[in-house]
Amino acid sequence: MTPEFWLNRWQRSELGWHEDEINRHLAEHWPRLELPKGTAVLVPLCGKSLDMLWLASCGHRVLGVDISPLAAEQFFAESQLEPRIEVRGPFQHYQVDEISVMIGDFFDLSPEQVAGIAAVYDRASLIALPPEMRPRYARHLATLLPADVRSLLITLEYEQSRMKGPPFAVVEPEVRALFEPNFQVETLSVFDALAESPRFRARGLDALDERVYQLRRLPPNP
Repeated sequence: MTPEFWLNRWQRSELGWHEDEINRHLAEHWPRLELPKGTAVLVPLCGKSLDMLWLASCGHRVLGVDISPLAAEQFFAESQLEPRIEVRGPFQHYQVDEISVMIGDFFDLSPEQVAGIAAVYDRASLIALPPEMRPRYARHLATLLPADVRSLLITLEYEQSRMKGPPFAVVEPEVRALFEPNFQVETLSVFDALAESPRFRARGLDALDERVYQLRRLPPNP
């Protein structure tokens, strides 16, 4: 899966991953991370997620990353915000107050560019990636984050043979295999989402769970 795949999806406005309201699991479980106001939160593959507005309303500084300029342009326009735009290295930075969106390849991020990040919110990143890209994603997150950074991760679980991703099914054993070398992984909840997901039923699914995790970055091995 290449950057061009996602750029084309944005060009064609094929944004099936976008939610028109705040994610229920974010609102329910984010307080469990016990983060103080002012905490900087990384949102990988952020799109134009309204969740960034919610995080900012909680007093956090928000840093989203996405491949398409349309993600930032639409997010700020639809939020009736006028961003400052500047180029820093391989990324375009859009910023209004406590919300910044960096446009570029997530895998080009360096630890210096996310210095100060103390939390991660991933609702649509891991499940957007095919199996062969997920280990790279998990490793890259580990290289970016210092010890004790906490994350809220939301995944989908369904029979992959019944629907072609994205979004992809990422089951709990895979999540643990991907992250547990570098993160403590705790399941917070499992939600039967099929009844509220007509578009997935239309694509052939007869079972669909949303699983919510809390991750905590462990100290790197010496």
